[in-house]
Amino acid sequence: MVQIVIIAQTPAMRAGLRALLVSDQIAIGGEGPALNAVAEINPVDVVVVAGRELLHAGRPFPTGEARFGLVLLDDDPQAPAIIRQLPVHGWAVLPHDSSAAELQAAVLAAAQGMIALPAALAERMLLPAAPAGMGSTGSETLTTREREVLSLVARGLSNKLIARELNISEHTVKFHISAIFAKLGAVSRTDAISRGAREGLITL
Repeated sequence: MVQIVIIAQTPAMRAGLRALLVSDQIAIGGEGPALNAVAEINPVDVVVVAGRELLHAGRPFPTGEARFGLVLLDDDPQAPAIIRQLPVHGWAVLPHDSSAAELQAAVLAAAQGMIALPAALAERMLLPAAPAGMGSTGSETLTTREREVLSLVARGLSNKLIARELNISEHTVKFHISAIFAKLGAVSRTDAISRGAREGLITL
């Protein structure tokens, strides 16, 4: 049985996560709005944190030898870079709207010292770095799904309509758009469309 602690800002958020996470393999050992709750529970196998801002709010994230895994709910594609600096046994990053099955799988993976990521983010992290001085182009770095999202952005679709078109959640759309902005060096949707067109990723 994997013992977890839930860290989320509001009682409603904590209750929602409890409902999604409790199973015959996962026990809720405690919860709270800050990491102080972790110190009150022993043993702790995995800490589930709703938002990276809570990693440093109140009592800072424990340092020293890793003694538990971490599952972070966050839509920023840069979140893995933050977790990789923390002393955790295993870790996962998931969008806030992840399903019960996804959350439970991530908890079990982190408890075993493994890393769990959404496919789009994993693809991005596994891409080979561009040779020094060469720079990378959008055509080399955007995944197939990111190109689809960019194409729909260029058609003027809102995040809600893109989600409906691709049968994914709005949070996942935002996740993909953040990744597109980062890879293309864009600062807005218009800028991303312009850069994508120049790279030959979309046709206007």
